[in-house]
Amino acid sequence: MDKPTRLVHGGREPRRQHGMVNPPVYHASTVIFPTVDALESAAANPFEGVYYGRFGTPIHFELEGLLAELEGGAGCVTTCSGLAAITVALMSVAQAGGHLLVADNIYLPTRKLCAGMLARLGMTTSFFDPRITPAALAELIRPETVALVVEAPGSLTFEMPDVPALAAVARAHDVAVIADNTWATPIGFPAFEHGVDISIQAATKYVVGHADAMLGAVTANESWYATVRRTAVEMGYCAGPDDVYLGLRGLRTLDVRLARHADNALRLCDWLAGRPEVEGLLYPPLPDDPGHAIWQRDFRAACGLFGVQLKPCSRQALTAMLDGLELFGMGFSWGGFESLVLPVNLTGARSATRWPHEGPLLRLHAGLESADDLIADLKAGFDRLASAT
Repeated sequence: MDKPTRLVHGGREPRRQHGMVNPPVYHASTVIFPTVDALESAAANPFEGVYYGRFGTPIHFELEGLLAELEGGAGCVTTCSGLAAITVALMSVAQAGGHLLVADNIYLPTRKLCAGMLARLGMTTSFFDPRITPAALAELIRPETVALVVEAPGSLTFEMPDVPALAAVARAHDVAVIADNTWATPIGFPAFEHGVDISIQAATKYVVGHADAMLGAVTANESWYATVRRTAVEMGYCAGPDDVYLGLRGLRTLDVRLARHADNALRLCDWLAGRPEVEGLLYPPLPDDPGHAIWQRDFRAACGLFGVQLKPCSRQALTAMLDGLELFGMGFSWGGFESLVLPVNLTGARSATRWPHEGPLLRLHAGLESADDLIADLKAGFDRLASAT
């Protein structure tokens, strides 16, 4: 079945649930076993079937199975947040004295995790230009390098690494490949077809899709899945059953939502390109974006998240523009039904490369509203910016 059909029909079995379309939510910690033999058998195989609430309930297994199927991985583990998913992925490859290679456009909390907890555990991290060539990447790999970590594209500055080419280099050196696939989702980027070993999603974003739950997911191939699941259990991570239900519900409409988000983003970009206040747009689906050729080759869909590089202006003018927006809320998340704007502060967010622009950088998430209404909101904002300049 094609992915849109699998989104609708996967992860549910009405015949097993009294004909109900959606699977039930299990609020459970303790699981009761009828016999000593059954209890001991479950304890001997805690990753198979229902054992204890923290290890997952039937609704967890439905969501995890569907995500693994969509991504093409051997299995998936859900966590309580996107950062928890990142932590599980990195701790799965971590070892004392190990070395990570991390793209410089990575999610900022990932950078902080590398500099904080992983460093205290004896791991070192080298950051690299996300547009690095395979040959240059090969020169950075050390005997102790355990993983390559990429985000395609980065969720602040939107550079597009060549994941298949970089993954081929990593594989040749027996280095695991970890990719943050939150921007594209499994609908937009089939990570495992492009050499990824462990794929991360902040399912809080597009999977949930309604700005009302925290959820993470780590999908892994056959070589890494058992380690990933064991790591999540050992760290005590588990997703709440209600949030898992909201993730499963959100998946049903992911395909059509992504299409609307992307269409609105393109409409906004087309309008913004003609604004005198705009220096450039950061969105790989645009033909003139530096990452467009890679996006067109490897990706099957886009989303609504993109960057707007403004020409230099005063803080007073920028705040006049943003504070008065009516449809674009200011917030740190994205992927929900609502449009958002975020003034981006890159302080501490880069170390291997330097951001070359002086003007303000805005991150926009195009929600599901009318594109014409969103454009009108931005136009009024630019009018306020001009008046305050």
